[in-house]
Amino acid sequence: MRSTPHSTTLAQRYPYRALTWQLRTRTLRFNRTPKLMGILNVTPDSFSDGGQWIDPQAAIDRALQMEAEGADIVDVGGESTRPYSEPVTAEEEIRRIIPIIQSLAESLRIPISIDTTKAIVAKEAIAAGAEVINDVSGLEADPGMVPLAVETGVGVCAMHMRGNPQTMQDDPEYDDVVLDIFDYLQDRYRQLRLAGIERSKICLDPGIGFGKTHQHNLDLMAQCDEFHALNCPILVGHSRKGFLAKILGDKDLDRTLATVGSTLTLARLGVQIIRVHNVKANKESLEAFVATGGVDGVPRELPEA
Repeated sequence: MRSTPHSTTLAQRYPYRALTWQLRTRTLRFNRTPKLMGILNVTPDSFSDGGQWIDPQAAIDRALQMEAEGADIVDVGGESTRPYSEPVTAEEEIRRIIPIIQSLAESLRIPISIDTTKAIVAKEAIAAGAEVINDVSGLEADPGMVPLAVETGVGVCAMHMRGNPQTMQDDPEYDDVVLDIFDYLQDRYRQLRLAGIERSKICLDPGIGFGKTHQHNLDLMAQCDEFHALNCPILVGHSRKGFLAKILGDKDLDRTLATVGSTLTLARLGVQIIRVHNVKANKESLEAFVATGGVDGVPRELPEA
């Protein structure tokens, strides 16, 4: 029997799914597959790639490589937020990131995001060319962050985190992890709007791995489509995280393929932005996903040989 397309399209299944995200000077437009945010940690101690890109030229080369591999945005971070990581000063964060962002702003065609919780760091990064503030504290850690976002007109991504990186994995509990985080993100959205940030500039992130057990992470991954009701782009950062090692049963295994498999679930659920370390593997998997039917069950027409 010949198969038929799914009975509903992505747009029909999720009528409130956001289709654009307005950044400082440009707009990201979403279709049926996620945009990829490439991770560029210029730190010595990030959980997966700490120390790999701390040399400025290595970091610049890596960002250019990610763009060539299909990244839609590059997220630059100068402070690790892995569980129990040690905070660094704003001065050290600025020292690590600003030369890199300045160089990338002149050479990349895709936008740059600054991953920080400090307003002074974000201010310097925006002056150097960043288009987005990606704040794991939901723009709550620094009272200067929201006014800065209003003043500069950047896009913002507000993430849910229970506690802070030094405390977030100390026995996290929820009544219902999906509903509790939905309520937080809904309230955070309202607060950002009341503070003057335009609706079109807000992206929301449920915070996989930030104050959640492995089971919490799996529940959130499986139900990420619930967050479309917030009518904002949804960003998910699951790449190489500990719950994937738990699935594989070995914390020492490479987690790239597990990341890719999870990416396809997020694509099926209509998540707009996926934050990953390995852009190439995720990009190629998404291309095959689309070609073989994707979210709507309609295969791509290939050109004649």
